[in-house]
Amino acid sequence: MPARKPDRIAAIATAPGRGGIGVVRVSGADLLPLAEALAGCRPSPRYATLADFRDAQGQGIDSGLLLYFPAPHSFTGDDVLELQGHGGPVVLQMLLARCLELGARLAEPGEFTRRAYENGKLDLAQAEAVADLIDATTASAARSAVRSLQGAFSNEIHALVDQLTELRALTEATLDFPDEEIDFLKSADAFGRLSRIGERLANVFDRAAQGCLLQGGLQVVLVGQPNVGKSSLLNQLAGDELAIVTPVAGTTRDALRGSIQIEGIPLHIIDTAGLRDTDDEVEKIGIARSWREIERADVLLLLTDAQHGIGDAERAILAHLPAGIKRITIENKIDLAGRSPERKETADGVTLALSAKAGQGIDLLRKELLRQAGWHQTEDVFIARERHLEALREASTHLQAAEAQLPQLELFAEEMRLAQQALCRITGEFTADDLLGEIFGRFCIGK
Repeated sequence: MPARKPDRIAAIATAPGRGGIGVVRVSGADLLPLAEALAGCRPSPRYATLADFRDAQGQGIDSGLLLYFPAPHSFTGDDVLELQGHGGPVVLQMLLARCLELGARLAEPGEFTRRAYENGKLDLAQAEAVADLIDATTASAARSAVRSLQGAFSNEIHALVDQLTELRALTEATLDFPDEEIDFLKSADAFGRLSRIGERLANVFDRAAQGCLLQGGLQVVLVGQPNVGKSSLLNQLAGDELAIVTPVAGTTRDALRGSIQIEGIPLHIIDTAGLRDTDDEVEKIGIARSWREIERADVLLLLTDAQHGIGDAERAILAHLPAGIKRITIENKIDLAGRSPERKETADGVTLALSAKAGQGIDLLRKELLRQAGWHQTEDVFIARERHLEALREASTHLQAAEAQLPQLELFAEEMRLAQQALCRITGEFTADDLLGEIFGRFCIGK
């Protein structure tokens, strides 16, 4: 049975708004007739052709460049046309409408990249790196996304899978000869091989965890009593007057957000309304939103007044915090207490003494936030997502279980098979369609 021809999809590939250049992308089968109807010519493969784009009545829409990439030598693996015209929204919409008149349909979010994945041009980890590169908010994240797009992450996964496959093959070949199982364990160096695979997996996990941090950043929430200096600390970290600062308690009534980066790690800092009992209906709404932000926090900064320390009000806040949340206690306003910046570790965690208003001790806080995030300088970090980390954790669990099963080779082989299957989900060799829909549905239209 001949392969089904892919239908034609089209979308504007450049960002909304005005620009010097705008691109409409078309992908599908037999695109040369569409190009001829639109531009009056058949472009040569991989050459930029100067063309006039015309509507159905022959009237000009725009003048620009027409590029044609025949299958399979294109981004999607299908025929691809790119219409490069002037970057006005109306012009681009007219070009897109003409492509739809000529038989294309509007592409779904991420559909171009999904076709590249389905046609074997990219694996799933590389396809996700396309979106991560577009969404990168720091130079470090962009470099890591390029590394993943070029296959660094996938190559590590393939190497682990190959090592597991080799050990599984040796194991399963031995299952037919039970008298030789002990000899197999020695001659095949089963323990040594498994240990080396585990070490490599741990290294990949470390690099992926750092990349996941680059990709998602850290949610940092400031909490405490009113007028303790949360807004001043937000302004100090952001380097801008994002929040109104007054001596009046309850000035902040809703969550305020600022984003910064420290050593390439995006930090999303949220200043919340002061947590206290109040009869003010507006302030109550702000406090309720504060607790919702706390539920989503990666790190919590509990601010106290350095002159008073933790009192009953702070203990009441601590009693309601989610279990296991990372917390840094901030003793603020040391300039009024006549103290110097310092870091100390207690049974309750880390406490920092600083002055948000005077900027004293802010470097201590930046370093502590990186430490809490688990960031350390690692060579060749590649961008990764939480689903990748989950798969790597699962593979590691199965490797540990495999070691525990030796010398029972049947169970040993099964745990290695499960580890291999978990790793293959990263690159998309074993991936459910609903997961693919979720992944590509988050892409922008036109990519």
